[in-house]
This record gives sequence, structure tokens and C-alpha cells, in this order.
Amino acid sequence: MPKPIFITLLSFLAITKPVDLPDSKRASDVRTTLWPRLQAELSERGFDSNYHIYLRIFKQTDQFEVWAKRGAKYALFKSYDICYFSGGLGTKTKQGDGKSPEGFYTITAKQLNPASNYHLAINIGYPNQLEQQKGYTGSAIMVHGHCASIGCYAMTDARIEEIYTLVYKALAAGQENISLDIFPFYMDDYHMQANASSPSLQFWRTMKPGYDLFEKNRIPAVARVVGKQYAFAN
Repeated sequence: MPKPIFITLLSFLAITKPVDLPDSKRASDVRTTLWPRLQAELSERGFDSNYHIYLRIFKQTDQFEVWAKRGAKYALFKSYDICYFSGGLGTKTKQGDGKSPEGFYTITAKQLNPASNYHLAINIGYPNQLEQQKGYTGSAIMVHGHCASIGCYAMTDARIEEIYTLVYKALAAGQENISLDIFPFYMDDYHMQANASSPSLQFWRTMKPGYDLFEKNRIPAVARVVGKQYAFAN
């Protein structure tokens, strides 16, 4: 016996219910201008139409990478120059230390700020679970525009407009969580050895397996916290 029409309709609505995303005229106007071009670029390069993204930052080379899903794996879509971050290599541990975080973070819809004083902003989620367990302090660490900041990752307005639009559209398409992994440098053996005298080396060693998993599989590693350090799975 076929299901009543109203049950089928309710099931459809439950599946297609849009994510509750914060928005503003500024962010909406940016999407109207940028999204057709970005969507065309994604399509031309064979990325999934109902796409998922993954984000990486490398401090040493001032790079913000956007990866997008292509089939079962991810491929690099765009790389943006970071305009400014403070504190050099080594992660943030307390409010007012002037450092920018390093680690494994998750972005959800509630972390978007479409009406930021810094044009557009995305809260990275510092302190994460590990940082909370370690008692690290500080809050409202963002990727944002205006090319000026202490503790955040500042982009030019044009670059944050693209990044923000890509994040917004991925969340709107149904991606519930977007991974943002922030590394001090490319964590291959050469760079680890070149930075072996750093007081942050032991912490970086706990991050390296997550970096290595993505380099091997091109699938973002899932970071957990075990014994106040990172543990990973794909």
C-alpha cells in the first residue's frame, strides 16, 4: 500500500530542510557576484556538484588552502596568500599572548559572522577540545578581512569574500562540519628537521600523523583527543 502523500512530503522536507545559516546583505551581495564564477570553476575542474570542502593553513608560507571533494578524495581547488597573522610559529596558549593557533579545528554554521567589523569572518573554533583540556585561554579567533589582526588570520577583503562564499555554500549544500587544519609548515621530514630546535617540536610531532594521513590518502584526518594529545583516523 503506498504511503500517504503527506508523509512522503514530510519526509522530503526533512531531507531538504536548509541549514540555518547566518546571513547579511553584505554576504549575500558577495555571493551573488562571486558564486556563479566559483561554481563554474569547480564544475570545469570536475569537483562534485554537491560539494564538500577541506581547509588548511600553513604559517611559514602564509598559505590558506581550499580543497574540494572529487569522487572519494579531495583535490586542491585554490590557495590564497594570508595577509597577516601574529606571533610566528608555535601555537596560541593564552589570552593576550599575540599568537595565532595551530591545530585541528571544526567550522559549523554558527561560526560564520556575515556582519563582522572585519568585513566577513569565520570563527575557527579555538580553543578546541585539546586546548580546553590543556587550559588554554582566548576566544573569538577568526579568519577575516581587512588585512590586520592580532591572533587571527587576516586576509584581504577580496580573498575572504571567496573563502567565506565557499564555506557558506558548502554548509548550505549539507556539509555539517568543515575541517580546518592549521600547521606551522609543511610537516615533511625536511621541515621537521629544519625546525628541530624549536620548543614547539614535541607538540608538532603530535600533529604530524594527521598531516601525513591526508598527504597519503587525500581524505581529511579525523582528530580525536587521547591523553591530552591528538589521535587520528580517516
